[in-house]
Amino acid sequence: MLASTAGTIALLESQNTTTEVYSARADIAVGSALSPEDFTRVPVRLGDSADAYLPVSGGVPADAVATRLITEGELIPAAALGSADGLDRKPVGLTVDHPLPTGTTAGDRVDVWVSLRADTNTFEQPRLLLEAAEVAELTVGESALGASNSTLVQVLVDDDAMPELLNALSNDAHIAVVLNPGAGS
Repeated sequence: MLASTAGTIALLESQNTTTEVYSARADIAVGSALSPEDFTRVPVRLGDSADAYLPVSGGVPADAVATRLITEGELIPAAALGSADGLDRKPVGLTVDHPLPTGTTAGDRVDVWVSLRADTNTFEQPRLLLEAAEVAELTVGESALGASNSTLVQVLVDDDAMPELLNALSNDAHIAVVLNPGAGS
């Protein structure tokens, strides 16, 4: 009985241990170089999942970049850090004339539709070029009178899709960006 009680106490004490991990001070975009100034220290009780997060005791790895969007206040998952060479998605700026729904932010998913120019005055049927691309950044432009006139959407594009998207951009294709709430963020 005494051994059982001691074992139970040891188990409870191991689960009651706090660990200091990092939390994001502000949103961190994919590909951003990381330094200790980007983080705050947070004491937490993570139990067996402590290894999944970036511990303060280990510091921030040299030359680390964010491999996915890390939101303000989020505990830093170890899997969200990597090297710049390991990134397979790159941000590409798309200017769209039609605003995205209110509340669309970095981390949301969008579909990118393209209509290539058929001739001087006509365009081909729209086709889906990028499905569920992640928004890295969103900037709404305003005219002098305060009316919205265009939106710059930075989307993360896989290396495989890059040539086709750059072809569309360089050949003045019509590009539409549509929020894809079903894809999750």
